[in-house]
Amino acid sequence: MFEVRWHGRGGQGAWTAANLLATAAMLDGKHVQSFPAFGPERAGAPVLAFTRISDEPIEIHSMVYEPDAVVVLDPTLLATVNVVEGLKKGGSIIVNFDGGAEELYEALGVGKGEYRVFAVPATKLALEILKRPITNTAMIGALLKAHPLASMENLERAVKARFPGKVGEANAELIRKAYESTREV
Repeated sequence: MFEVRWHGRGGQGAWTAANLLATAAMLDGKHVQSFPAFGPERAGAPVLAFTRISDEPIEIHSMVYEPDAVVVLDPTLLATVNVVEGLKKGGSIIVNFDGGAEELYEALGVGKGEYRVFAVPATKLALEILKRPITNTAMIGALLKAHPLASMENLERAVKARFPGKVGEANAELIRKAYESTREV
């Protein structure tokens, strides 16, 4: 089983991203779970979402306490939230970040080699493609670059079903562009 914890802010679509990934993995024949954890339910408040993907039925029904990967939609969270808390040793951190590696490691508060760290300029790409700073679908593309948890074909199917027409097409393009732009630092 592979467990993902998504860090975002209210209104950024962390739960939508968790659901889209789960839907794509389900279309690939996997067993999945996807659910949110909200604190104060207001725009801008830190929120968590979770995705579990497995080849076998999933019998656990709790929050994800020791994820294999964490995905950070909003880099400002790095200053206020310990995103690596509980992350499995050698796990992956996928961050919407457009700075240098040293700066990212410092913001995360981890040393090089403790975790696999991936960066993608998701906000920049979202503004370019969607004309809005909505990074959730870009971060799914970045996660798939780090861990091929679902096929790109079924991810695009899930996105286009959730967002029909031009919005779905643009989000599919954003996923592909973020996948291509993600780098391990």
